[in-house]
Amino acid sequence: MGVSHISDGPETWSRRGVLAVLWAVPAAVLTGCGSRAGASDATSAGAGTPTASAASAASTAEVSALTLTPADGSRNAGFTSPVQVTASSGTLSRVRVTADDGSALSGTFDDTRTTWTSDRNPCSGTAYTVTAEAEGATEETLFFSTEAAADTFVGRFTPEAGSTSGVGMPVSVTFTHAVTDRAAVEKAITVTADPQVEVVGHWFSDTRLDFRPEEYWAAGTKITLALRLRDVEGAAGVYGTQSKDVTFHIGREQISTVDLAKKTMTVRRDGRTLATYPVSGGDAEHTTWSGVMVISERFEKTRMESSTVGLGDEYDIDDVPHAQRLTTSGTFIHGNYWASSSIFGGSNTTHGCIGLRDAKGGGDTSEPGYAFYKSSMLGDVVVVKNSGEDTVDPANGLNGWNMSWSNWRAGSAF
Repeated sequence: MGVSHISDGPETWSRRGVLAVLWAVPAAVLTGCGSRAGASDATSAGAGTPTASAASAASTAEVSALTLTPADGSRNAGFTSPVQVTASSGTLSRVRVTADDGSALSGTFDDTRTTWTSDRNPCSGTAYTVTAEAEGATEETLFFSTEAAADTFVGRFTPEAGSTSGVGMPVSVTFTHAVTDRAAVEKAITVTADPQVEVVGHWFSDTRLDFRPEEYWAAGTKITLALRLRDVEGAAGVYGTQSKDVTFHIGREQISTVDLAKKTMTVRRDGRTLATYPVSGGDAEHTTWSGVMVISERFEKTRMESSTVGLGDEYDIDDVPHAQRLTTSGTFIHGNYWASSSIFGGSNTTHGCIGLRDAKGGGDTSEPGYAFYKSSMLGDVVVVKNSGEDTVDPANGLNGWNMSWSNWRAGSAF
């Protein structure tokens, strides 16, 4: 049974990370644009007190010894090139470029020490103060500000920050604008695991990038998603706005195997069999997808109507209990109170979902639908076999585990 209309579920994976990432956090706590680290405050070893003639010249003429790029006093300057400070005569003894939030741009001097260049570009929509001194001249203070990006994008992620998920949960990022420079965007997003394991990204489309290790995550893993998208040009003239770290955890391992030839589901937790339930899968005309699927949404009660999955008016049930989504296209594993108890373990009669016996209202704790729902969490793995159907598309839900490791790696921009 499939569904795309949800009337009363508490959450959806496509919305889960939105509020956490829509805007960048204050720049003062970030690396890259908005980092306090890396100020350049270098003083030449040979620099000393200006000569009398230099001091006299400085006192009689108000001519700047420095050239700033972007120009001193400029407003709405570009932010796609480094900052440069050049001494018109002599050498530079000190340069410091500080944003209005207190963060600083690091930089390096050239071999002649007449030009200082920032190590990275300035941030968009930011005012900067430049203090610099050329040998033999007084310290100068210069100013400029950068323009805000006209077109922007963000990456909305799942799972939710601070959450605990099952071992099958990938890190999935969907972008609000199509990405054409995949390498630049993927480079700006890193996923690390503790205990350490190699994590690789895979582009399912120009708006979706998922990350996973070769095998399921180990139980108890801590995962950190680092978004460094601010001012990254994802497409021509379209820049990211986020610079943020989020963490989440992997809980216990639970893998459930549905055998639709036997019409049973065996639930194993941390390597031990927890339960075996009788089930009913898709009938001959509405076979259930086979393969590895990950629970991406959970609803204690939801509405399922056939029109949302292209099946006309075959059904409309407004109180399906204990529904857990396995595919975007509408495959769920859920409780079923309306069918005869004899079908569970006896015949496959559904429209493609996996049904477990349940009670109307979902309040009977002795029913398999209730018990399985209570034992599950987002990110748990459900493996379906002997369904008579092809393997589910890896992009249909959070189901990238159906792709070999070599094919997964081939979908990275690197």
